[in-house]
Amino acid sequence: MAVELGGTCAVVTGASSGIGRACAEVFAAKGSRLLLVARRSDRLEALAGELRHRHGVDVLTSTLDVRDRGAVEGWFEALPDDWKAVDVLVNNAGLSRGIDPLQRGKISDWEEMIDTNVKGLLYVTRTVLPGMVDRGSGHVINIGSIAGHEVYPGGNVYCATKHAVTALNRGLAIDTLGTGVRVSSVDPGMVETEFSVVRFHGDRERADSVYVGLDPLTPEDVADAVLYCATRPPHANVREMILMPTAQAAAGHAHRRS
Repeated sequence: MAVELGGTCAVVTGASSGIGRACAEVFAAKGSRLLLVARRSDRLEALAGELRHRHGVDVLTSTLDVRDRGAVEGWFEALPDDWKAVDVLVNNAGLSRGIDPLQRGKISDWEEMIDTNVKGLLYVTRTVLPGMVDRGSGHVINIGSIAGHEVYPGGNVYCATKHAVTALNRGLAIDTLGTGVRVSSVDPGMVETEFSVVRFHGDRERADSVYVGLDPLTPEDVADAVLYCATRPPHANVREMILMPTAQAAAGHAHRRS
């Protein structure tokens, strides 16, 4: 029997846009109370207001940078008692910066990716997970990438961070075995979000060219996959789901309409 999400408490990081926003939408539609984390306060507060109005759910927000371990720990510790029992954690916050070969890579780009994609995921998970283990229930859902299974030109450090997420996802499943906590990852290929704009340091024209001639995944496609993972019966767990556009066979292989 599928898990009902009504009344559960779900955390979504990177919730102000793209996949994170879509995940917040689907959990709100199922009646979850939401803890939404992102760095852009205006977008975050606008989303919270929309979800409260549309779905009648409670929402708490924080303009939290997951790279700041002290801030992560402090915010979760300061939550009201009735918000501290997190049922679902969606580790979505992440980014890619640049496509330079390693020998010309910008170290500041590397640090931003490693600090967000790996250390930020670890900080949030380390803060939330002990409560799940103590209660004997909970679900950690990591947003990975096809880049966590393959390496492609220009992807060097980004692919390394997503390979780390794949390894952490698998390691966490071993560490929590027998605790009642489930661990999943949803690993998409091309998704049309602000991802490429961020990767190309704000170059919108270059970012748009990534999706020319094909139909990429949407954030809603990925959120639907996350929801599927979260609602499986308690005895079943989707450990890893690779989700690709029909027009994409691998990280570097896509069919484009002429």
